[in-house]
Amino acid sequence: MLGDEAVARAAEAAAGHSSERIIDTSSGRDDGLNKCPRCGSTEIQYSLTAKALVCSYCRHSWNEDIAEQRFGLDSSIAELRGHTMASGTADVREDLTTVTLKCQGCGAEIVLNVDQQMQARCHWCRQTLSINSQIPNGAVPDAVLPFLLTREEAVERIDAFAGKRKTFALGRFTQEFVPENVMGVYIPYLVVDGNMHAVLRGTGEVTTREYTVRRRVGKDNYVTETYYDADVYAVQRAFDLLVDDLTVESASRFDADENEEATNNILNAVQPYDTENAVTYNSNYLKGFTSERRDLNVRDVDAEVEDKFLAIARAKATPTISRYDRGVRWKEEGVAVHGTRWVSIYVPVWLYSYADSAKGEGALTHYIAVNGRTGTTMGSVPVSHPKIFAASCAAGAVAAVVGALAGLAYMFF
Repeated sequence: MLGDEAVARAAEAAAGHSSERIIDTSSGRDDGLNKCPRCGSTEIQYSLTAKALVCSYCRHSWNEDIAEQRFGLDSSIAELRGHTMASGTADVREDLTTVTLKCQGCGAEIVLNVDQQMQARCHWCRQTLSINSQIPNGAVPDAVLPFLLTREEAVERIDAFAGKRKTFALGRFTQEFVPENVMGVYIPYLVVDGNMHAVLRGTGEVTTREYTVRRRVGKDNYVTETYYDADVYAVQRAFDLLVDDLTVESASRFDADENEEATNNILNAVQPYDTENAVTYNSNYLKGFTSERRDLNVRDVDAEVEDKFLAIARAKATPTISRYDRGVRWKEEGVAVHGTRWVSIYVPVWLYSYADSAKGEGALTHYIAVNGRTGTTMGSVPVSHPKIFAASCAAGAVAAVVGALAGLAYMFF
């Protein structure tokens, strides 16, 4: 029999390896200077054309190391035990709002508001100072997934997405739609790998007979009803499950349940991201873009992650229950986690927002998002209810005319 014994073994294994292991993903630098590896300049920016960091002085281009390989985050998921945490996933300190950097060029001290910026220029020697060490305010992740799509490519996709929906769009949206206002944003995600044992128990039905019954309803009307006979079976599935790179939003403002004034829940619809290609954090990747700060800790998203683990387990079990042609209803389900591995990552999104100008403050903000790597586009467009009503009335009128013509044709025939 499947189930009890396997779950007990898995739970015991998980309990026996409940230790927490921290992997240091910091840059090892705390001098505030991210320098060009060739000439030592701090004048660096990310080039979408070169898809790399480029030095403004010597034009040298490069990318940081792949984070998974540099920090050993690509080791076998099957060997995970307990909780492995990259250092960028440490609990967020809300009270940490400013950081003082001492310029290594001239000795001046520069104060940064880390809630709003990760770089500042020294007002004496003009060197660019960066937050290149991890600070526990959620603004410094373990890794960054750089943009690949240019602004022009994002504008084309947003324009095409909205264009297909302008027939029923609000008139003011059509007039005020300016896709060139798109912004490049880095969104914080927690990425988790999981090694677990899943157990599902329920009942499944197999059809044994199908038949119809015709019965009288009222005086002159009859209805035909279809009935099924089925055998009912107890169904159990227990298996090991490895989950690779499950992504979870780690900024509370993107929680659809907590934000009723915006449609930013569409961010999940532009996944997946190739997080395995994320590079080690360098604040110069953020230059020219905006970024959101992580404000959710691992424990805050635990329940959501468990729900997703269970959904994956159900999906894995689906091919094994095809013989139950009337379906399976799972009544008990659970996962015993052997080990997890958590990493904090910034992912790139081109974002267009629109709020109805006529409604003023409190108007629902509509977003169209473009995956900054693949170009996958999703969003919401404010609709005109009169247009939808007119279209439904027109469709009803056409259906009525077609029905009448069909009736006349039958009469004349």
